[in-house]
Amino acid sequence: MAFEDMKAAISALLDEIAKRPEDRHVLQEQLREKISELESMGLPVPEDYRRFEAQLEDEDADDLFDNMPV
Repeated sequence: MAFEDMKAAISALLDEIAKRPEDRHVLQEQLREKISELESMGLPVPEDYRRFEAQLEDEDADDLFDNMPV
């Protein structure tokens, strides 16, 4: 898959995450796979994709503690 096609696929995933936050975990895994594909092909991963992925991971960590009794 060409670099531009991969970027389009990742952008579509980011849109889906915004539209369907309840499915974020599944879509986040797909995002990780697409980023991994870019890396395995030796293509550059845009910094905004990395920041967004890190932000999702931070939100996941925060979610772990939302249900903890105090």
